[in-house]
Amino acid sequence: MSTHAQRERLLLADLLETVGPNAPTLCGGWRARDLAAHVVVRERRADAAAGIVLKALAPRLERVQAEFAAKPYEELLQLIRTGPPRLSPYALKQVDEAANTVEFFVHTEDVRRAQPDWTPREVDPVFADALWARLERVARMLGRRSPVGVVLRRPDGRTAVARRGTPVVTVTGEPGELTLFTFGRQGAARVELEGDENAIAKLGGATLGI
Repeated sequence: MSTHAQRERLLLADLLETVGPNAPTLCGGWRARDLAAHVVVRERRADAAAGIVLKALAPRLERVQAEFAAKPYEELLQLIRTGPPRLSPYALKQVDEAANTVEFFVHTEDVRRAQPDWTPREVDPVFADALWARLERVARMLGRRSPVGVVLRRPDGRTAVARRGTPVVTVTGEPGELTLFTFGRQGAARVELEGDENAIAKLGGATLGI
């Protein structure tokens, strides 16, 4: 039986193939080719991928990612589908599930929601709960730079605090939408915001995520 991460990996690869290398994404100025290169470098070049979180190593990451982006697009897609090399930590099913489930979900939506006439993806309840469980664990890290307090709320009333403070904005939506919101895709997430108008405006323009 496939894991959430394995399923999301193949969905992302299939979508990247469908839209083509020059399709836009929600990741800044990245095209589909750039996003594919990012995914491959993250899994296969730990020496460069550290630049994702360490600013001092960011120039190296950019160089290596550009080298991969220059490869044939079909090769990048095959590397995504194949997954990490055998000796990579990501090759362990538990690590893959923990590190890649949300990563691949968010990037799939980065591609989908940058295309014209996109429609919301139907997320099954089991996967929705898996996304929520992960979001509960990392909500405060993702919301740490918010200038206002943030409470995440599912339609069934379950909540998680992403940032303590006042004024407070309550963000209501399905787990997938809340995940996108807290990963910095506020403009693309289908959520409802409750709170002071100025606080809502500040949150909309805040830098959220990793």
